[in-house]
Amino acid sequence: MAKRQKPRGQKAVERAGVGGKPTLRTIAELTGLAVPTVSRALANAPQISKDTRDMVRKVADGVGYLPDRAALRLKTGRTNVLSLLMDAHEEILGFSTSLLRGLTRALSGTHYHIIVTPNFSTTSLVDPVHFILRNRLADGIIFTRTEPFDPRARLLLEEGFPFITHGRTEFSTPHAFVDFDNSAFAYEATRRLIVKGRQKALIILPPKRLMFGQHLLHGFMRAVREAGISHEIPEAVTLDSSAGEIREFVKMRMGEPDAPDAFVCAGEISALATIAGLNDRGMVLGDQFDIVAKQTSRLLSEIHPGVETIYEDLAAAGESMGELLLKQIAGEPPEELQFLQGLQLEAPQR
Repeated sequence: MAKRQKPRGQKAVERAGVGGKPTLRTIAELTGLAVPTVSRALANAPQISKDTRDMVRKVADGVGYLPDRAALRLKTGRTNVLSLLMDAHEEILGFSTSLLRGLTRALSGTHYHIIVTPNFSTTSLVDPVHFILRNRLADGIIFTRTEPFDPRARLLLEEGFPFITHGRTEFSTPHAFVDFDNSAFAYEATRRLIVKGRQKALIILPPKRLMFGQHLLHGFMRAVREAGISHEIPEAVTLDSSAGEIREFVKMRMGEPDAPDAFVCAGEISALATIAGLNDRGMVLGDQFDIVAKQTSRLLSEIHPGVETIYEDLAAAGESMGELLLKQIAGEPPEELQFLQGLQLEAPQR
């Protein structure tokens, strides 16, 4: 019986070296192109035609080619990696997943990859940044939950290292950012409650160190002052409080005099916890109280279709962040890489 011949691609991979790891020469043999041409095609060099770039990429994916990052770093000073510093907070449902989905879309078709670096509040905010810079682990950094004078931004600005934030700061030196217009959200949410005839609005804010809390407060206070209604900003709980803590606070507060009848919720967890606390008191949505909430997963509308919501598209934010950071790495100035997401107003689902 004739010996079965291995496919040309398989033989080329086996000739590539120990363990059959495919190299640029492997792809060159399979495509009939020179190794430098293959290298430029994988780097999306504009001098190489799109058809050739697409063909080379298809072959590279087919044989499982991965660039040698250590060699790439030595040769170009680049890692082709972006690092997302991820905080462990639970207020926004699917926050990490949505951002990563958008970032992945932005990097699709490029030679960049994303890695996630934990950024827990129990350690210094700048420690992960120092680690990335010291070990040259990425070409750009992405982080969230900014502070007015965020130490991560300060360090990266001083180092001249590309980065983008989900949220703004108060530094006079411009930096790239994508942010949701939380001031407009709080104003619109409070205005809707006022239109319903509510007389006292309550908003639960994030910890005071976070920048987006200032934006929420500004929009909320503008609305209540224009209408001349009462308002309340609790000190006992924040958006970083657990759902159980928010639920117990709302339940307790609604048993006291001069209780609010309108609630602005800047996230689905706080909204669900607020509704649970009100239900514990036997109160009915649309009767004794109303809520307008920001949602990111649409889960709230499925569970409580009577709650009015305003949608924040985190996947779109992630995609914009990836695109803008790549432009900054390519040399565009940070002041031209700033984007504020507007509101997506949604009618209540009943």
